Amino acid sequence: MKDRRRKQISNLLLLVTALIWGIAFVAQSVGMEHVGPWTFVFFRYVLSALVLLPVALLIGKKNKKEREVSADRNDAAGTAVNKPSEYLKGGLLCGVFLGSASIAQQAGIQYTTAGKAGFITALYVILVPILGLVIGRKPEKKIWICVILGIAGLYLISVKGGFSIGSGDLLVILCAFLFACQILCVDHYSSRLENLVLLSVLQFVVSAVIGGIGMLLFEQPSADSILAAAVPILYAGVLSGAVGYTLQVIAQKHTEPAVASLLMSLESVFSALAGWVILGQALSARELTGCILVFAAVILAELPLNMLLRKKKG
Repeated sequence: MKDRRRKQISNLLLLVTALIWGIAFVAQSVGMEHVGPWTFVFFRYVLSALVLLPVALLIGKKNKKEREVSADRNDAAGTAVNKPSEYLKGGLLCGVFLGSASIAQQAGIQYTTAGKAGFITALYVILVPILGLVIGRKPEKKIWICVILGIAGLYLISVKGGFSIGSGDLLVILCAFLFACQILCVDHYSSRLENLVLLSVLQFVVSAVIGGIGMLLFEQPSADSILAAAVPILYAGVLSGAVGYTLQVIAQKHTEPAVASLLMSLESVFSALAGWVILGQALSARELTGCILVFAAVILAELPLNMLLRKKKG
């Protein structure tokens, strides 16, 4: 009974996470009215790193005490779970992909709607197993059905007359690809590193550095423009970045990965609803049909085959 209650609370936390991430697309869209994508990404991830750093330090102290109590665990710690070099390498690689993906997404939102950006970004769920082929992970057969649905949905969402695709949508497609690479990097290092929150802080720092370099080279915003974008930056940095990631880490300890991913993919639905309610960015019938196809592909990709074939008991 206790485990069931814990799972219910975890699933609720993941639903809240999806809502936070979905609304973030609106915050990013509003922020672009005042600052450029490099500036937004820089300040967003500086805040994320600062907010999560105390959490990472607390987890580090807790893990250290646990190792000291358990002599056996300490003796077996010949792995790289606590080597600074592994954390730095993981943070650098994950951060490069996260920062690049965020820049592509932020730039793309200038030329497309928050709702469309949310659905297109959700395609990382399908791209992850496909890119897994590169490292020898063969995806399930259903993934290819998801690819067909996703491509059809993208066509309806993004392709205009004469088979041209909007520049904003193209940037968000690139963002989905880069996010898929970042997820694979995190997956690679999650089995090697002990403090995953510290890994997140480091990738936020790297992402902030990428945004900061671009800001100094291409934008150089004024103090007034930064203050005007303060609320969207605070939302994206504190809620979407630090809080959203922490809720995800806590909740995924007590729920199945497939269910967790499915709940988090609802961010695409929340982004469309938030864009419509807050910004008045209504989707056309064609775009709405494309969004439904993309979301169906995301759900199908996350549902395990045995869940799809399972019959009701009794």
